[in-house]
Amino acid sequence: MAVDRRALIGLAVAVGVTVAASQWWASRAQQSLGREVAALAGLGDIHMIASTTCPICAAARVWFKTYDVAFDECFIETDAVCAAQFDATRSPGTPVIMVRGRPQVGFDPQRLRDALRG
Repeated sequence: MAVDRRALIGLAVAVGVTVAASQWWASRAQQSLGREVAALAGLGDIHMIASTTCPICAAARVWFKTYDVAFDECFIETDAVCAAQFDATRSPGTPVIMVRGRPQVGFDPQRLRDALRG
């Protein structure tokens, strides 16, 4: 069975355009979400209980800084008060993101936005 070379090239171009458009759309949605969280979060609204070895904590930190979201954080390995806060949440791991005093286990920007909306 012969394969039409132009059809394959057309298919490859269509797939490439679809992937690029999808990535562009996801990027715009993430930027919009970041701007909204930054606008909703005041000083003291977001406190991240983190671990120095936690890759999700590092990703959350980068996301907060990328979108200029006001937050503070502490590290359970180096701060006894932070470790006690972590223990009090009974969380299975870090990060624990305290949003206006309410804990969220893990990092999910949409869930964070929803919590800030009240």
